[in-house]
Amino acid sequence: MLACTEDSAHDREHIYRVLHLALEIAATEPGCDREVLAAACLLHDIGRPAQFADSRVDHADAGAMQAACFLRENGFSPAFAGRVGDCIHTHRFRSSAPPESLEAKILFDADKIDSSGAMGVARTLLYQGQMGQPLYTLRPDGRISDGQGEKTPSFFREYRRKLEGLGDRLYTSRGRAMAAQRRDAAAAFYQSLLAEARAAGDGERIPPTLWEGP
Repeated sequence: MLACTEDSAHDREHIYRVLHLALEIAATEPGCDREVLAAACLLHDIGRPAQFADSRVDHADAGAMQAACFLRENGFSPAFAGRVGDCIHTHRFRSSAPPESLEAKILFDADKIDSSGAMGVARTLLYQGQMGQPLYTLRPDGRISDGQGEKTPSFFREYRRKLEGLGDRLYTSRGRAMAAQRRDAAAAFYQSLLAEARAAGDGERIPPTLWEGP
């Protein structure tokens, strides 16, 4: 795991926060296999280097295969390795494969909680900065877009597409409650940043005369 933490938004501290959050959720979910859950939490992002090397790679798919292989090679049963791999395969937010097992649902929730609130805003900005993505984009009329319905990546777009309603996508009642506690912090930052950006020149252009000499 430590060898695969190449970016600031998905560093070892993110992994440990996800593990902590997952175990807190698991305490409210009878029947959870904590060994499977812990292994899945620790290994859930090991596929990210493959995705950075090739944007066509889904880190959840790559990580699931890598984790299962790693576990089998280190003495874990094929059944255990398969269950961990299944959790990792379905932990991604933008995925057509929803989590099915209890452990997979808890991993999904814990990972998304760490993408919510002030922490989620900070991690999103770190990641988008590394990817060279802007805070916002402009509409055809020159106004600053709030991100709704935009196709070009930006922080405002990511907030509207993911962060704003993240808590509604979670599977466990404890996970939804934890995400709800963080929602206002992210919303306040987004609204403040949008207001400041628009106050600095929304819909305006620098007058040509400003560039003209005497």
